[in-house]
Amino acid sequence: MTKGKTKAKIIVARGKRKRAIARAAIREGKGILRVNNETVTAFTSPFLRQTINEPLKFTDTSALDIDVTVTGGGPAGQAQAARTAIAKALVSYTGDDELKHKMLEYDRTLLVEDVRRVEPKKFKGPKARARFTKSYR
Repeated sequence: MTKGKTKAKIIVARGKRKRAIARAAIREGKGILRVNNETVTAFTSPFLRQTINEPLKFTDTSALDIDVTVTGGGPAGQAQAARTAIAKALVSYTGDDELKHKMLEYDRTLLVEDVRRVEPKKFKGPKARARFTKSYR
């Protein structure tokens, strides 16, 4: 009789912000948080580090490894997409309604994606709403 290995519990969640899309995978581990295969401490901006780490203050993640893959968008959009993906994955991993309510009470955008997108540019103007001016002088 052979003993079978039990599969590790891995939860994957997605987060979006503007053009950035993030996927977060949570599994048991040593408490390491990586974004695009780099630890969060490698980020030079403290604001972006704080944004990404925000969902972690609601629960103990010392025994969880979190790997986030982010594509598209700029640095701020990527950080906010990663934040949403991590929060969704944590709620899904723990299955705790109290944790979900705490996050929603703190900031709704932790779990609910921001649906606003950039309005496309129209003809007859330099931007989406602005129009070219005409001078008769």
